[in-house]
Amino acid sequence: MKKNIFNLVLFAITPLVLLSQVTEELNPPDFIKTITFKSNTTEGQLPVLKLGESLELEFDALTANEEDFYYVIEHFNYDWTPSSLVKSEYLKGLDNQRILTYENSFNTYQIYSHYDLQIPNSRTLGLLKSGNYIISIYDDYDELMFSRKFMVYEDNVNVGVSVKRSRDVQVIGEKQSVDIVISTNGTNFNNPLDNIKTLIIQNNNQNTSISGLKPQYTLGNELIYRYDTESAFWAGNEFWFYENKDVRSANVGVQFIQLKELYNNYLYTNISRKDLPYTYNPDINGNFLITAIDTDNVDVEADYTMIHFSLSHDEIKDKDIHIYGNFNAYAIDPFTKMEYNTESKRYENTMLLKQGFYNYKYVAVDKETGAIDEGAISGNFWQTENNYKVLVYYRDLGARFDRIIGYGEASSTNITN
Repeated sequence: MKKNIFNLVLFAITPLVLLSQVTEELNPPDFIKTITFKSNTTEGQLPVLKLGESLELEFDALTANEEDFYYVIEHFNYDWTPSSLVKSEYLKGLDNQRILTYENSFNTYQIYSHYDLQIPNSRTLGLLKSGNYIISIYDDYDELMFSRKFMVYEDNVNVGVSVKRSRDVQVIGEKQSVDIVISTNGTNFNNPLDNIKTLIIQNNNQNTSISGLKPQYTLGNELIYRYDTESAFWAGNEFWFYENKDVRSANVGVQFIQLKELYNNYLYTNISRKDLPYTYNPDINGNFLITAIDTDNVDVEADYTMIHFSLSHDEIKDKDIHIYGNFNAYAIDPFTKMEYNTESKRYENTMLLKQGFYNYKYVAVDKETGAIDEGAISGNFWQTENNYKVLVYYRDLGARFDRIIGYGEASSTNITN
């Protein structure tokens, strides 16, 4: 009898435990490449769109089999635990539908199919609620291929964002601090000090985002965030970049080219900049852009090339070196790990990437803890130009989900003390 009671209790508790689990993105297998999100506000791997705006997700499948893929959209709370909303409350229409729009590559060495999903469409009519979302892509066997996060916001409050040098004198030359002013526009919020939450994202990189900050004080209808250390980011350095829009000739960052089964682009060997003076080098903050010359449609006419990366550096015994950027949503995986060549005394890696303009940098990952040191190779300099996004979440008394009621953005180009 006791065993039966225990089983009943366990059965009742298990769904609650599952519901409280934080959901993470799943990185795609090696045959799915160039996942690109587009919205009216952003383009890259982490779109932030206004409620009612359209969303576009594109990717390539390199299997040459014209596979069928299906998409599922789910709503989440501020902390990326599943919200209690049912599908019909946040989605107008249907999901778990096949992606109908795709084209096969044309005149390329690497054969692939390019998939294009636009929302709203004839079956998925739109999103009804603001907040955090994850879109998951499944294959014909109901196996999850990959998932990506995105955010939908309402324009209910003004979010002022400014970037300052760190107020901590010990790291004043290495960090940037983000100040926030939220103007409620006369709207009355219940207990805003506890019910309003913020998320700060640097260069679309969720690995380094800062959350959980509460307003320090209020001034009229404004909530003020001016922290000394809690809202400070390591400033990093400008990203390395290359461009291979012409696969037959060397371009920016490309030293030489070889044609084997595919075109191979050998990039110039990079060096550590940690102990060098800061040098301004315009970049696109870790993002990437697909480009190719002499093409009418880069989606299907841009080719894939083998990109050879190399970093001149002494071997670091207790850390791995990875290539880091928005081209794979800043994921640390076996494909981004560099191997140390004892003969050339360089870290080396080869990746298959679509033609375009790419930002990247090298980071050190502790072999035991997995901690990422983004400044180990590039260094950290307060002058670095970075992009910052701020999302404001609010859950009213008795509400069942977290809304995003405001969005702000700033660059450190005009950083001040």
